[in-house]
Amino acid sequence: MRVFVTGAAGFIGSALVPELLSAGHTVLGLARNDANAQKLIELGAEVHRGDLTDLASLRSGAEKADAVVHLAFIHDFSKFVENCAIDKAAIEAIGEVLVGTEKPLLVTGGLALLAEGRLSTENDPPLPGLPRASESAAEALAGRGIRAATMRLPQVHDPVRQGLVTYAAQVAREKGVSAYIGEGRNRWPAAHVLDVAHLYLLALEKLAKDKAETGTRYHAVAEEGVSMREIAEVLGKGLKLPVASLSPEEAQAHFGWLGIFASHDMPASSALTRQKLGWNPTGPTLIADLEQMRY
Repeated sequence: MRVFVTGAAGFIGSALVPELLSAGHTVLGLARNDANAQKLIELGAEVHRGDLTDLASLRSGAEKADAVVHLAFIHDFSKFVENCAIDKAAIEAIGEVLVGTEKPLLVTGGLALLAEGRLSTENDPPLPGLPRASESAAEALAGRGIRAATMRLPQVHDPVRQGLVTYAAQVAREKGVSAYIGEGRNRWPAAHVLDVAHLYLLALEKLAKDKAETGTRYHAVAEEGVSMREIAEVLGKGLKLPVASLSPEEAQAHFGWLGIFASHDMPASSALTRQKLGWNPTGPTLIADLEQMRY
């Protein structure tokens, strides 16, 4: 297949492109600037210039491809609601050119706030009213007969980046303390970036072959839950900062926008995904990557 990948030069995208190429596919990667274009060329992908706000470029990329993986998202949390709206419009634009075709579309969603205090599963529907509407947009496209599905992401990591944990490290540097809330028993799911990239390949190929996969939710979870206390302690050690427990009232001032995530227990299962796709993650754990990070 010729696969159009948004976010192809990004953290997960730059791991996915080699996966797709090694499996015999070709990649048409969206690039918003010259640096990203050069990176894609070095990875062996074709370059398609445009960005998430250029809906014509997204439609054109989807038209030129046999399948689409939508990874791109603008990670500016000061404009989170606005960026979620851009994401939704991008998915809808891609969907417009997939109507009446059998081209698969794999959209990216998240596991944050999906369930509280229990393992969320692939059968849990997305919570209504959340700003990020990628999953609901994909489900709407599936309802129109488009072969769309969603990959839900945990904290995706390597020794350089670790999802929301990266922002927790930034807060620790700024505040001079690595903190958790209460006893720090609340958990975040995680997976290594190479395992996640391989899962995208497995899911896309399954979706392309089997129309019954339309509307499926996949969970890219290697570790069901890593406690916030463990995360804070390894960050504190790496940053050479004290580690402290905060009250819920103190946490909001300390974490800012990250506080809503830092206070939640969000473990997640990938049992159904593993059973369906034969996925067996083997990469390092989140804590192992944090221990290897260059602080």
